[in-house]
Amino acid sequence: MDIVEELLQGNRLALSKAITAIENEYDEATEIMTKLYPHTGNAYVLGITGPPGAGKSTLTDKIAKEYRNQGKTVGIIAVDPTSPFTGGAILGDRIRMNGLTMDEGVFIRSMGTRGSLGGLSHKTADAVKAMDAFGKDIIIVETVGVGQSEVDIVKAADTTMVVLIPGMGDDIQAIKAGILEIGDLFTINKSDLPGADKLVREINMMLDLDSFMTDWRPPIQKVVANQGEGIPELLGNVQKHRDYITEKGILAERRTKRAKDEMLDILNSNLSRYIKSKIVDTGRLDNYVEQFQQHQTDPYTVVGDVMREMLK
Repeated sequence: MDIVEELLQGNRLALSKAITAIENEYDEATEIMTKLYPHTGNAYVLGITGPPGAGKSTLTDKIAKEYRNQGKTVGIIAVDPTSPFTGGAILGDRIRMNGLTMDEGVFIRSMGTRGSLGGLSHKTADAVKAMDAFGKDIIIVETVGVGQSEVDIVKAADTTMVVLIPGMGDDIQAIKAGILEIGDLFTINKSDLPGADKLVREINMMLDLDSFMTDWRPPIQKVVANQGEGIPELLGNVQKHRDYITEKGILAERRTKRAKDEMLDILNSNLSRYIKSKIVDTGRLDNYVEQFQQHQTDPYTVVGDVMREMLK
């Protein structure tokens, strides 16, 4: 029995191996994804983003437990920053989700951003598909938390939740246009701290000024994640948004756009691999650079030649 068959039969080790193959671009990764693809499209993807220190991991833990109380199975992808020096990631989210590790209905996977500026690893979408094919009802993607570069979450999630906390100094800076526009829901965590009501007012003011506002106004929910306060209400808001985008046809539109983005991403990834193997690893790039420096040719001419070579 191969890894895909085992995964589809509920083997957690097979799921883990499949995501490892996807993340590290092993030779069998494309074949795995090709076989899994017909079994995808059933899970609902919730993206959780926000600035560092907002308590996203604790909130994710509580949300997952509440979904489990409702009888739903949960997959969690916790995306952490990758070191530009070693390629390693902190992967600290599992420490804050220890209570879920013994639950067979929850599968947690930490992934590094692998240099992706949007806060998501390019392989996150494929990991989501693997968990979807495995049979998870809800897949939570918790992103790295680096400010405005978080907008990539929109490409991966059906519903995007922006998590903020009071007392960050200039609160408005935490919800600049980039973050504000991606939020389907706003969650004020640590709302027992001073300034929570002020932050709610500021978000409401910015929503009032939003010229792109549809007939869905993002709800703002105050929670205290480490005490479990406000979590059922929060999931109620997620369900309301799910019902809204399903009824209006927005969910289908988002998933169509996601499919386009994923295809372009795969094309770009394959082109990058081709260039690395044919141009960089062979030493041709060094030769070209030497020619540039001696003004024997220029980058534009060389790129044109390489493109014609690729398209043959």
